[in-house]
Amino acid sequence: MRIGIDVMGGDNAPDEILKGCFAALERIGPDDTLVLVGDRGCIDDAIRERGVTDPRIEPLYTTQVIEMGESPVDGVRNKPDSSITVMSRLGSPSAAEGRLDAVLSAGNTGACVAAAQMYMKRLPGVIRPGIAVTIPTFAGPVVLIDVGANIEPKPSHLAQYGVMGEIYARKILGIGQPRVALMNVGGEAGKGTAEMKEARELLEREEGANFIGYVEGRGVFNGDADVVITDGVVGNVMIKLAEGLSAGIFRALLHETLEVDAELVTRLEPVIKNLYAKHDYHEYGGAPLLGVNGVCLISHGSSVARTITNAILRAKQFVASGINDTLSTRLSESSIAKPGPANA
Repeated sequence: MRIGIDVMGGDNAPDEILKGCFAALERIGPDDTLVLVGDRGCIDDAIRERGVTDPRIEPLYTTQVIEMGESPVDGVRNKPDSSITVMSRLGSPSAAEGRLDAVLSAGNTGACVAAAQMYMKRLPGVIRPGIAVTIPTFAGPVVLIDVGANIEPKPSHLAQYGVMGEIYARKILGIGQPRVALMNVGGEAGKGTAEMKEARELLEREEGANFIGYVEGRGVFNGDADVVITDGVVGNVMIKLAEGLSAGIFRALLHETLEVDAELVTRLEPVIKNLYAKHDYHEYGGAPLLGVNGVCLISHGSSVARTITNAILRAKQFVASGINDTLSTRLSESSIAKPGPANA
């Protein structure tokens, strides 16, 4: 399996990205290859400094970088030799020499989405791809889709997210019968915008979707659903709020314990750290862009080495699962309105 990693993307690039790739060598197979995509100097210096001679590391040099604050579409169009653009071209099923089975980046999210749609295209039957993030909760993992790819979704987009999220939760997270819910301001059927009500109706008619209705924000962490559908703005704000709140709670817990009994902190610290690790987004590595005709994982901009290592392992799992074939088959049979040709 050939996995392309954007060495230049992310707040901690290239050092943490490269460290994560080298650490992953101990956990991938003998026939796997990590293709490091980015600046020649950065890649060669890191390989030389760490004395890496593993043949499973393959450099792929590029000369351009799409910056975090850059316009996604303009960046992809005007920087054909950027790491994100080159990876996406090679991640397309139509790519010949040097094809990548999966690509991942912690860089400009919008550029990753734009490049994937431009070069990988959409799976047959998919109207609009969406980013599916796994949120760790005390009730178990929850899939939240979308978290940034589509900020103004139509009802049909939201309904398809429910179908795609259900398949992802079942095949990747191992949830037997994922409960699918639509994020809303209340659980009553009469609440929400006209678009949300239409999305609800589409999901209620969708056979096999296991749609349970609306869910409120607090219900996500109460375990009221396994898949939660929302637009890209609400989803993105929600995960960042949850990340900040989670980190703050654990810091406050340690501080308050220290104020009461310093020795107690010593006894509790391993427990708190273990609990934090179970609810840390770094453990999930990357979020797949569901619906593209390829495998594209997008990692957090603040990714560190272990985030990238886990993202590489998640990419391998995604490819091996054959989930894209399942998505194509399911959506071709779906009652949700379809667009014209998938790659138009």
